[in-house]
Amino acid sequence: MISIKQIPVLNDNYIWLINSSEKYTAVVDPAVPEPVISELKKNKWKLTHILNTHHHSDHTGANLELKRITNCKIIGPMADYERIPGIDIFLRDEDEFEFGTEIVKVIDVPGHTKGHIAFYFPNSGSLFCGDTLFALGCGRVFEGTMEQMWNSLIKLSLLPKQTRVYCAHEYTLSNGNFALTIEPNNKKLKFRMKNIIEKRNKGISTIPSTIEEEIDTNPFLRPDSLEIQRNLSLVGSPLLDIFTKTRQLKDSFRG
Repeated sequence: MISIKQIPVLNDNYIWLINSSEKYTAVVDPAVPEPVISELKKNKWKLTHILNTHHHSDHTGANLELKRITNCKIIGPMADYERIPGIDIFLRDEDEFEFGTEIVKVIDVPGHTKGHIAFYFPNSGSLFCGDTLFALGCGRVFEGTMEQMWNSLIKLSLLPKQTRVYCAHEYTLSNGNFALTIEPNNKKLKFRMKNIIEKRNKGISTIPSTIEEEIDTNPFLRPDSLEIQRNLSLVGSPLLDIFTKTRQLKDSFRG
């Protein structure tokens, strides 16, 4: 099994520190080095790997400094290796690698960027998905296409339902407020939002969620919802069209 530590940084980023068998420690998407170094010292862990889901600087900003200090190996997407600072190992869809007692599976999930990947730890039921799937949301489609993002989300939704989703940002409250505008009668969504509001009022993280929670309440995984289709005036339309309209509406949502 793995031990996972959450490190909040910047305005709303989460860096994830993963330890396995005491000898192996990875950091996922390190934006800045200092909090990572502090947490490593606190737990007496030696950094062996950096896992980058994509190239954006708020996910790779600490790569070179952490590599300089620890001589760790940087793992990232083959499809975007030129934009991952200090990358050592390039991986593509369905590649696997050993991490202590774990076998980590790579899932190609383009859309937010052209070379986005996710890291899935099946033994411990943990998914580190960067900016592809959020709690109650998904990433903006910057470099890829809507079809790519939709297909990426389908891949993630097919993981075991109890898989814990460790995304990279605390966007949950805003995502939930948007979700309620297009599926206001979803009882599971309303119940989840009540808990989210309570947590955020106390400064408590809403991450991780689970795949099951996302399937039940995340509008980007629910284009088959008749209520969403009606509210978007897209009843019976292709799921990709409904997803696309949902993403476009979220892009301009303020709340």
